[in-house]
Amino acid sequence: MRKIILFYILLLLGFTVSNPCYAVKIGLQTGVERIGVGSSNDTSLIDANSNKTICKIDGMKGYEIVPYKNTMAIKLNGKFYQIYSDNIVLKPAAGGFISAKNKWYRGYLIIQNKNKKLTVINEVDMEDYLKGVVPSEMPSGWELEALKAQAIAARSYAYANLGKRGSLGYDLKDTPEDQAYGGASAETYKTNTAVDETSGLVLTYNYKVISAFYSASAGGQTVSNGQAWGGTDLPYIRSVKSFDDNVKKNGHGIGMSQHGANNLAKKGYNAYQILQYFYKNVKFAKANNTSV
Repeated sequence: MRKIILFYILLLLGFTVSNPCYAVKIGLQTGVERIGVGSSNDTSLIDANSNKTICKIDGMKGYEIVPYKNTMAIKLNGKFYQIYSDNIVLKPAAGGFISAKNKWYRGYLIIQNKNKKLTVINEVDMEDYLKGVVPSEMPSGWELEALKAQAIAARSYAYANLGKRGSLGYDLKDTPEDQAYGGASAETYKTNTAVDETSGLVLTYNYKVISAFYSASAGGQTVSNGQAWGGTDLPYIRSVKSFDDNVKKNGHGIGMSQHGANNLAKKGYNAYQILQYFYKNVKFAKANNTSV
């Protein structure tokens, strides 16, 4: 019991803990007819079904891939060549990045032919995913404690919603329908610090990671999910003053107000106090493969 209490106190004081790697699949594109991809260093395009190399990819060079019947084709030196696979992977060498949608990403790229259209997925470590989420969801110049609160809320949402888009072959979209995600191209030193200093931390209620909803601003007062969407209210979501009266309501107004979080941080609240204000009766925990 004393160890548990000490651990909780350390979390409240802002001490960090390490987190085991946990890969998450993020849908970058679904049902497209062509994509442009690349890698920051020389690597190989792999057939995910057989784990065999299809062709070599030169670093810092763009390649076009299109669906071809039930497989795919890649453009090499101005000519398309068939790829005899419906599921391929582009995984850069250590320290490298992959490109798609004119952005750089950590992790690796999965490209699948589904019903003669392409699905593009970024499989990435959860903490690296969050480094592309925090600056996409909250201005990187805001208070560090607000950014840390955003990192914990975003991590909690991601873990609680793993498999949400399973029918499409991935966990979450890269848009605000789930969480905005700009990959490595969106990263900043300050937002990466916010992720690193909260590594692995999530919000829980009744021993389960919560879906920590948040929005840009609530216009002075947050609302319960029942008020916004109907149905049964979540026990950890309550209507509270949102500390964002100076900002027009933007979003559903459930859970944490991002503008409110930044205003509270300016008043001296730390990330853990901010989150305990917006989410009721929650506890902090370290996420791992067995607790989510």
